[in-house]
Order: sequence, then structure tokens, then C-alpha cells
Amino acid sequence: MSDQEILHPEDDEPMDTGNETESEEPDQSATESAGQVPEERDESPEAIIADLREKMQELESENSELKNQYLRKQADFENFRKRMNREKQEFAQFSNQQLLLDLVSVIDDFERAIKSADDSRDYDTFHDGVVMIEKQLTGMLQRKWGLTRYDSAGEAFDPQRHEAVAAQEVADDGDPVVLEEYQKGYTLSERVIRPAKVKVSTKREEQVEGE
Repeated sequence: MSDQEILHPEDDEPMDTGNETESEEPDQSATESAGQVPEERDESPEAIIADLREKMQELESENSELKNQYLRKQADFENFRKRMNREKQEFAQFSNQQLLLDLVSVIDDFERAIKSADDSRDYDTFHDGVVMIEKQLTGMLQRKWGLTRYDSAGEAFDPQRHEAVAAQEVADDGDPVVLEEYQKGYTLSERVIRPAKVKVSTKREEQVEGE
């Protein structure tokens, strides 16, 4: 054998340096310190019942609050409805206030005319005063309120503007015509609110039979 050292088989094995990595296991203390430890939940029947009762109380409280809100809204709506009805009644009651004030002024004129006639006993003066008041009244109603009085005598008969209360046969074979006006008609803003009462012309019977 040579002078070289003879290596024994056990010399080939790696030497233990003490730096081998130990098996990794979760550090329970570190996890607990980080607050990541899951909280154990009590799943006992008593705990479940207690949790359900708590949720039920929350729902009952929420339902009670919603009910109170509904009742308040309902009360507000009822008060609003009553207020609107009251305002509607007041509007209907006082909507003609200005018109009535205008008519009161005409009544004052009539009173002055009557008093003047009582003092003077002058029929012509009284008549002229009444005619003047009548013109002032119709002019005021037309100017301020759109109420217009129209004449019908001599016009073609129009069922929308005329109400025939009498008829008279004529020789003319034309369309019916208003022969006489018994009561004048009125329009409000060009809408007929009272048709005139009139007498209209009609064709003679022999003319109708001949046709």
C-alpha cells in the first residue's frame, strides 16, 4: 500500500454542520399576537336562541320606526288635504269679490239716481240717468270681465246663439232668420253663456209641400 491515507467509507458522508433547516411549523405565539386567531363561536342551542332573539328585537325596533314614519306621513297628507279643501272653499267664496265690488259701485249710481228723481220728480232726468248707468254697467262688464251682450234681430238663426221660443211663417223661402229678440244673449270671452230668446221665421206650409 502507498503512503496515501486510506479513506474510510464513513468519511464520505457529509458532516453535520448544525445549520440544517428545522421543519417549519406555525408560530402560534406570533399568530396570536397578530390577532389572527379565529374566535371560537358558541354553537350551542342556547347561544343560537339568544342570537335569534337579538335579531328579532332589532327587526321589531326597525318595524316600529317604519310604522311611526308611515303614521307621520299619513298625518301630514291628511293635514295637506284639509288645507287644500279649505283654500278651495275660500277661493270659491271670494273669487268674485272684485266683480261684486264693481257691481256695488253701480248700485251706488242707482241709489243716487233714485234720490235725485225723488227730489226733482223729473222723469226725463231719471230716465236719462238710468240709461247712462246701464251703459256704464255693460261697458264695465265687457272691459274688465269679458262679458259681452250681442244683438240677434235680423241675423240668421244659429242654435248655438239663439233659443227659438216663437216662430212666424214668412213668404221667403230662405233659411230661418231671427225676426224678433225677446231677451238678449251674452258671451263670456267669446263663449256663449246665455243664448238669446228669439222669434224665428219659418217657411209657409204650401211652400214646404211644393218642395
